[in-house]
Amino acid sequence: MKIGFFQFAPSIGNVDHNRTRLVEALLQTDADLLVAPELSVSGYYFSSTAQARELAEPIPGPTTDALSEASAKSGCTIVTGIAELAGEQLFNSAVVIGPEGIIGTYRKIHLFNEEKLHFTPGSDGFFSFDLQGVKIGVLVCFDHMFPEAARSLALQGVQIICHPSNLVLPEYGQLTSRVRAFENRMFWVLTNRWGTETVGEKSLTFTGTSQVVNPRGRILIRAETAGDEISAVEVDPKESLDKHITEYNHLLNDRRPEFYFT
Repeated sequence: MKIGFFQFAPSIGNVDHNRTRLVEALLQTDADLLVAPELSVSGYYFSSTAQARELAEPIPGPTTDALSEASAKSGCTIVTGIAELAGEQLFNSAVVIGPEGIIGTYRKIHLFNEEKLHFTPGSDGFFSFDLQGVKIGVLVCFDHMFPEAARSLALQGVQIICHPSNLVLPEYGQLTSRVRAFENRMFWVLTNRWGTETVGEKSLTFTGTSQVVNPRGRILIRAETAGDEISAVEVDPKESLDKHITEYNHLLNDRRPEFYFT
């Protein structure tokens, strides 16, 4: 299976432009699975909840329609971040779209910083789907700081994590994604955006450096801190099925949850 990332700098408020970039990436890649950044369609740093609402869209909607058409042409499945409008609620979501259309949606559970001013945290639990017989899970950005999130997906049998992100804390996500991949023996596709967004006197600069990590925590491919890049690598998902540390130690079977705090 060929898995990869599309790192770019979404333009805040420029939905048509961002959507076009996602479609172009799908049509250019030869990957089986491509991951784009968090909130790829709208941009990230909203000036108000009203702006977030204006830039959000339902699922299904214009973006999922366009990406479904592109996916059908390319054969590639895409995971991308989107501001989802569901009734009166806004969610920071990641939608999975394949050649047959929408596969599913994950609503971000752990909201970061000012996201809490605009979005409702997800409450549907962690999401996974099957692609070519491989179990794939989805997390969004700040979820990486909570080891329980990745472990919950590992316990579902997930072999590859898709991680759309807008990371602003240098090296945090790039480090934790390697650790989570290693401690759960999973492949991990971290797709981060790059660039700077400004609201009034405040600005956020995103750290780029998207990467694909193997179940031993080793970086297989990595993007630069700044700049657009579509990159993919061939992997064998079966590598993630071996959870043994030694002949006698198994990462999941050796757990003692009766002693863990909740």
